[in-house]
Amino acid sequence: MGVDLSMESVAQDIFPVVYSTLSPQALITQVLGQYNLGEVTTCQLWNRGLSDVYLVEIEKQPYILKVSHHHWRSLSEIQFELELLEFLHQKHVPVAYPIRTREQQLFVTIRALEGDRYAALFPYANGTVPLGDLNLTQGEIFGQTLGRLHQTTANFYTSVQRKPLTLDYLLDESYQLIAPCLQDRVDDLDFLERAIDRIKLQLQHIPQKPPFWVVCWGDPHSGNVHFTENNQITLFDFDQCGYGWRIFDLAKFLQVSLHAGIQRKVRDAFLAGYQTVQNLTSQELDSLPLLTQTAHIWVWAISINAAKIHCWCRLDRSYFSRKIEELKRLTSQNWQLF
Repeated sequence: MGVDLSMESVAQDIFPVVYSTLSPQALITQVLGQYNLGEVTTCQLWNRGLSDVYLVEIEKQPYILKVSHHHWRSLSEIQFELELLEFLHQKHVPVAYPIRTREQQLFVTIRALEGDRYAALFPYANGTVPLGDLNLTQGEIFGQTLGRLHQTTANFYTSVQRKPLTLDYLLDESYQLIAPCLQDRVDDLDFLERAIDRIKLQLQHIPQKPPFWVVCWGDPHSGNVHFTENNQITLFDFDQCGYGWRIFDLAKFLQVSLHAGIQRKVRDAFLAGYQTVQNLTSQELDSLPLLTQTAHIWVWAISINAAKIHCWCRLDRSYFSRKIEELKRLTSQNWQLF
């Protein structure tokens, strides 16, 4: 469901790359030109994360152009994400949704030097990211909206595949990325192995079926929402979405919130807001500490994987020490107190 955009022929002896920064001017002429839009006045590389995010202005109206990284997501995974966002928008869940091209495609394929990358255009989410902290009202609205999202995805269907958020993926594949970095830290590696074994053993009781198993956002946190002045919310950044336990999305929120220092009362308001829409079982609530540890390990592995296009300098010895200490705190009985 994408427009194929072939770049000009490249000499065979060009040096190989793992990541290229795309020209904003070329994006204007070759990608944004495929949409029914007015004149593009600016296109700037705004953020380099799991995707490249460009801030686009068209007749004084801002848009976001997201360009996937070749190493991070496959074509089918991109299609899954965009079809999900369009579905949620049609069902009136407040998400930043993809705008279709003149040919009614959800994305444009770019033949980059490192391989195919996929660009999708979104309207700019109204409002701004909450500064410093969510307030209690915003925390509750955020939880309610995530509950609505999980309810709505029960009716989502697509023929394309996306890697599900199973423990094999979240833990075992993450371990394969982290373990080589801990080869000279035997005690830390042993602690990580024992933590993963314990998590997998204790989480066998949660069924992988509705209503427990849904399409998850994968990355709900205060940096991925905008609130307007009257607390209208918009969700965005679904790079990590996929089928998984609904309780994992709540654990991911807690993991990021604990790391960012969001207040306990705000985290509790989020959980309370969610449960006004979706009733969680005691088994699910009891699994929150273990799934928060799971989210921590998964994010750790994602950071290592992203280093191949960003830089390794941030992943020094102190980085791994911090990650182990954070995991130890998450395994303690007072895990919610820091």
